[in-house]
Amino acid sequence: MKNLKNTIFYLVVTGGFTALMYWIVSKGKALEIGREVVVPSSNDTLLEQFLTSLQHNLQHPLAILLLQIITIIIVARFFGWIFRKIGQPSVIGEIIAGIFLGPSLVGMYFPEYSSLLFPAASLGNLQFLSQIGLILFMFVIGMELDLKVLKNKAKEAVVISHASIVFPFALGMGLSYFIYHQFAPQGVEFLSFSLFMGIAMSITAFPVLARIVQERGIHKTKLGTIVITCAAADDITAWCILAAVIAIVKAGTFASSLYIMAMALVYVLAMLYLVKPFLKKVGDLYSNRDSISKPVVAIFLLTLIISSYLTEIIGIHALFGAFMTGAIMPDIAKIRNIFIEKVEDVAVILLLPLFFVFTGLRTEIGLINDIYLWKITGVIILVAVIGKFVGSALAARFVGQNWRDSLTIGALMNTRGLMELVVLNIGYELGVLSPKIFTMMVIMALLTTFMTGPALDTINYFFKSKDLLLPKDLLNSKFKILISFGNNEKGKSLLRLANSFVKKQESNTNITAMHLIVSDEMHAYNMEEYEKETFEPIYEESKVLNQEITTIFKAAVDIETDIADIATRGDYDLVLVGLGKSIFEGSLLGKVLGFTTRIINPDRLLDKFTGKEGLFENSPFDERTRLIISKSKNPLGILIDKDLHAVNEVYIPIFNNDDLFLTSYAKKLIYNNNSKITFLSFNNKSNMPSFEEAMAYLQNKYPDNVAIESESEFKAGFFAKQDLMMISLESWKNLVDSQPAWLSNVPSTLIIKPKPEN
Repeated sequence: MKNLKNTIFYLVVTGGFTALMYWIVSKGKALEIGREVVVPSSNDTLLEQFLTSLQHNLQHPLAILLLQIITIIIVARFFGWIFRKIGQPSVIGEIIAGIFLGPSLVGMYFPEYSSLLFPAASLGNLQFLSQIGLILFMFVIGMELDLKVLKNKAKEAVVISHASIVFPFALGMGLSYFIYHQFAPQGVEFLSFSLFMGIAMSITAFPVLARIVQERGIHKTKLGTIVITCAAADDITAWCILAAVIAIVKAGTFASSLYIMAMALVYVLAMLYLVKPFLKKVGDLYSNRDSISKPVVAIFLLTLIISSYLTEIIGIHALFGAFMTGAIMPDIAKIRNIFIEKVEDVAVILLLPLFFVFTGLRTEIGLINDIYLWKITGVIILVAVIGKFVGSALAARFVGQNWRDSLTIGALMNTRGLMELVVLNIGYELGVLSPKIFTMMVIMALLTTFMTGPALDTINYFFKSKDLLLPKDLLNSKFKILISFGNNEKGKSLLRLANSFVKKQESNTNITAMHLIVSDEMHAYNMEEYEKETFEPIYEESKVLNQEITTIFKAAVDIETDIADIATRGDYDLVLVGLGKSIFEGSLLGKVLGFTTRIINPDRLLDKFTGKEGLFENSPFDERTRLIISKSKNPLGILIDKDLHAVNEVYIPIFNNDDLFLTSYAKKLIYNNNSKITFLSFNNKSNMPSFEEAMAYLQNKYPDNVAIESESEFKAGFFAKQDLMMISLESWKNLVDSQPAWLSNVPSTLIIKPKPEN
């Protein structure tokens, strides 16, 4: 009855008000008389009317901007991925993506598509949106600067940093003397042109440098601390100089720029002595809370916007205000981390690629169209490298660094990256840099950033440097296990398993726990805090097990390759990793995004949230595990974790003589952990004489710990009593292909790939 009542009410209300609206429209028609209302031509078909409307919608500024953003993000991520795969910072790939979409490539070979995607009238919107991205990014850069490090290492760092600015600055100004007449825009004073050439030569990209230091694993060393401090001091000094240069250029003369500099000084003092204490009080009030309320977020972001606005109207650029706001944020790791996470994804993924493409639209490689211009470009690159690389290296050597460290500091300080593009774009917008010199300087920025990795590799090759990541006590250990974990729970299970192999042999064994993170997910500011949080549960578990461990923490470009390389350099006897699966399962989206695993599989998604991983869907392994297997040159164990807490009851399926290497691991479990091992024979024993001999030896030596059964002898409830199945890699693949009924009941599983034969 109730449903009927509701249905009648629904029909009366919707039908009645629909009729009322129709009556209003019909009466309203009479109001159009005499108003010259334009209606679509009655001669047009409905399809033609639709196509006309569609074309109008496609040309709307918002539609064009959204299409630009879609294209830019896809292309930038693609090029960034390619460059990460060849060991370069992704920012280089994203800059190349901008040049690719600009007049140098797409604009040259597909001009109609380029004019459709980037019409001249739309570039203003793209520019302003990219400037918002830069403001947010500079805010993050300011927050990532750890000013406490500057205080601790100020003396050496300031000498090296300022030398690395003054030397290339002077060389840049000297170069400008020879190219001013030919390449400076008409009407631009020599002072303005030379100052911008100087600052463009002397900049260092702090964020790119910090990530390279993390990826190289030298962030905990004295060298890493010094170079990070130098880069931070360089960043602060360079931005102050840039602000002064902008003031001089805008004012026209140095004397008239003094008014701008005086206002800038007042601004800086107000930020340091008024705004910073205020933000500190706000931060202290909310430092112990789990989250920051929206009004507090609004206070910090409003401070950012006001600061950027003030520096823009003063005449030293909005980016300086954003950088300054980030630098004075409360020195509370939790608050800075929250804002970095909130802001960086939007800035770096969504808005910053717009800046790269806008720069690419200004970069016309075709302007460098003869040998002479390429020679000038080569001279610019040479001056830039000599100024920054040699200046930094000589200063480092002068303050007492050895030649290897000095050259390393020089190579790292020569990294220009995004910061160089920011300076060049400011110079271009001010009319100080012509399109030709702008293009030459962009090429210089790309090459000096690109050469950082190869330069470091060359230095390490000639000085035969050792891997600084490896624990010092590895050489004294007879049996070494490396566990590489992605999350804490999996890490604890891997540690329990490793402990079972070495429990009674502490004096001559080593367990190293390693956590690698993709370098773009790691900030220089919160690196130590993140490392502490990551390893804290592992340390607690090691205390419970009474097991000493050493740790490796590293930001990596290619995690799978780094696991294999570190294992090889450390000559580990066993590498233990956890099996991972993606929530994307074999879909087009999965392939595009780099995932391997039906579009959102509910079971896999549930496994992801509950900490369990799907085991047998599709391939035996996910893409990451397959890559680790293919690259590993050490014995490798892959743990499928079903909440492994003990390794007391273990069974080992033996399919052929190739599986007998597992007996050596069985012996370690028996000796160190007193584990009970059950060998399951899946073949005629007469066909495996080596198996018979091995089992006879083990049963004779460990009669209470070794049992042998065949598949036909499985007892009900056998698997429920087991803690672990240990199986060879090839046998595991065969099992997954054949899908025996008992496979779904297995406990945690350790799949072992032996060391490849040479």
